[in-house]
Amino acid sequence: MLARIKRDDTVRVIAGKDKGASGRVMRVDPVRERVVVERVNLVKRHLRPTQDRPDGGIIEREAALDLSNVVPICGKCGHAGRIRRQQVGNKKVRACIQCGEPLDKV
Repeated sequence: MLARIKRDDTVRVIAGKDKGASGRVMRVDPVRERVVVERVNLVKRHLRPTQDRPDGGIIEREAALDLSNVVPICGKCGHAGRIRRQQVGNKKVRACIQCGEPLDKV
């Protein structure tokens, strides 16, 4: 199966508290259908003191979003939305629905 979103894609959030934000995909979990986007959906994490961090502390990190709440952005035309599958040679690639530019490297 051809994945709709892959690591290092640029995506835009279309639903939730960070609607309209865009960023690079850091991690994709296809089983749970979750995606982690850089600097989007930040949550505070409280850490207890350890030997490495004797004071403990509060850090901000990205939490996972549902895969259905993000759409890929085309690098050529900037269109954020649905994509299509296109055959280039004997390889199937993801392509922009507006300009036809492949999102994958061929």
